Amino acid sequence: MKRLIAVLTAGAMGAAVLTGCGGGQTAETAGESTSAAETAAETETTEADSETGEENASSLDKLVFTYVTSPLNVPSIIERDQGIFADVFGDMGISVEYAEITSGADQTQALASGDVQILYAVGSSSVILSAANGADIKVVDMYSRSPGAFCLYTKDETLTTPESLAGKTIGGPVGTNLHELLAAYLATAGMTIDDVNYVNMSIPDAMAGLEGGSLDVAMIAGATAYQAEQSGYHLIADGEGLIDADIAVAVTGEFYEEHPEIIEKLVEAQETIADFMENNHDETMEIVANALDLDVAAVEDMYGDYDFSIEVTDKDREGFQKTADFMLEAGMIENEPDVNSLFVTAE
Repeated sequence: MKRLIAVLTAGAMGAAVLTGCGGGQTAETAGESTSAAETAAETETTEADSETGEENASSLDKLVFTYVTSPLNVPSIIERDQGIFADVFGDMGISVEYAEITSGADQTQALASGDVQILYAVGSSSVILSAANGADIKVVDMYSRSPGAFCLYTKDETLTTPESLAGKTIGGPVGTNLHELLAAYLATAGMTIDDVNYVNMSIPDAMAGLEGGSLDVAMIAGATAYQAEQSGYHLIADGEGLIDADIAVAVTGEFYEEHPEIIEKLVEAQETIADFMENNHDETMEIVANALDLDVAAVEDMYGDYDFSIEVTDKDREGFQKTADFMLEAGMIENEPDVNSLFVTAE
């Protein structure tokens, strides 16, 4: 009798399924005829998919990163060459775009306006200036440190002291570590930016201005500074002992709070970039050399001056504080922000 009932029950279920396929049965009705074993399997699969979906879920469909190769932004060059952000965020259904903005002030303005979501390499002075002006900005982690890579170059070998720069036309990007370097160098003689004719421009434009004679001094860094040295230009000063040259990765505080899934993937992507740089040194040097139109030997020569670890250290916090103190003293900001509050990571 039990076998007969089982056979009849199976036949009825099979007929119901066939009727559903051929007669327009709703998905909900068809689901009622699913066996207990199938239901359990589907539930398990759904839960697994749900967990994956929650991990990758995001309300965003696009992310815009700043992309700057100077002074020697190896992580940015490697990331774009290898498509690491595109891979990581593509898995979340998010497209990646780049904004080539070299001015720190323009970078933080783009962040505040929402045109850019992630500042992938922004100077500490730019972050502090933005925060001091009331903008919502937070440091996710670090990008690099390289005080010796930021330089003031000239053709005039008589320009050897801060005093000798009085009234000279000096060009470079405002709101950056180079801006801070110039101000710090002038401050050693009790001078300020107002004592020179400072012109805001990109690093390539500053180099072109120096070569063309429209500038007395160019504020340049990284590969451009290396080329200036190789061309025999006179180094007035670099950042050693004057600035910490902290460069960070930043977002708005609102973005950080609303999109923890993006921040998590961002850090993972940065670790992937760091792993590539460490495990593929020769290839990294070649990629960067091609991107900056340099010899591999030149990249090797400069690479050792950079610390690209992303962890925020006490020294980094101290460097930000030092920069904020200087900016306040130099009159670059009126109100000094709580520097420690700029970092999203716990102290």
